[in-house]
Amino acid sequence: MRYLIAILALAGVVVSALALHVHYCVDTQPCSINEKWDCGIVNHSDFAEVAHIPVAAIGIAGYLVLAGLALARQRALLFLAALVGLGFALRLTFIEEFALQVWCLYCVISQTVIALIVLLSGGWLGKEYLELKRAGGGA
Repeated sequence: MRYLIAILALAGVVVSALALHVHYCVDTQPCSINEKWDCGIVNHSDFAEVAHIPVAAIGIAGYLVLAGLALARQRALLFLAALVGLGFALRLTFIEEFALQVWCLYCVISQTVIALIVLLSGGWLGKEYLELKRAGGGA
């Protein structure tokens, strides 16, 4: 399970790196599909940075932490960190829907990746709990 989660986290790094490229690029991007799907609008908005740090760079760092926690078998910390990441991603999704009214394809893919990591890490943590409970005599 840890390798699957680490691979997903690395996919999140790639998607976040693509979004970071858009953040610093002024050319038309392949993800700028129409007036409702435009990564450039999202990644150049006032919401694309937190304390002057691009959200995509925060995503890269977050996904690297998740990969490290998965590989280190830190199930509880992984699940907690993934939940924080999901909360952050949901906030950004809310901004895309209600403030910007434009969607970023890379952001939607990242949202899917972090949601999968939460589900998988939660299942992995639950499995550990059940194993410990069985080993302890069901107490």
